Amino acid sequence: QVQLVESGGGLVQAGGSLRLSCAASGRTFSNYYTAWFRQAPGKEREFVAAISWHDSRTYYTDSVKGRFTISRDNAKNTVYLQMNSLKSEDTAVYYCAVDRAPSPRPQDFGSWGQGTQVTVSS
Repeated sequence: QVQLVESGGGLVQAGGSLRLSCAASGRTFSNYYTAWFRQAPGKEREFVAAISWHDSRTYYTDSVKGRFTISRDNAKNTVYLQMNSLKSEDTAVYYCAVDRAPSPRPQDFGSWGQGTQVTVSS
């Protein structure tokens, strides 16, 4: 079982940037597909971005394309989400999750972090 810890959330003004980190322990990210999801109050958890560990292929939801970048650091066993040009609608709790196969559905992921709050003020 892999344990995930997110960090890097906070309060930022619209147009600003944040970088979220997802550090894995217990097992490495090797052979895993790592994704970021977010959940705003009163809304369902939604897919944001993902990266395939073996070939670094990336995936993004349309609303963050061109603004967010997912990347990984093999040596640190950490996945990052660089968020630029933040908007108020990006406000949510952000979670990282891992599983063996690519999917945009949160129910397909077996391991989750505790989440980190991102608040964008307009």
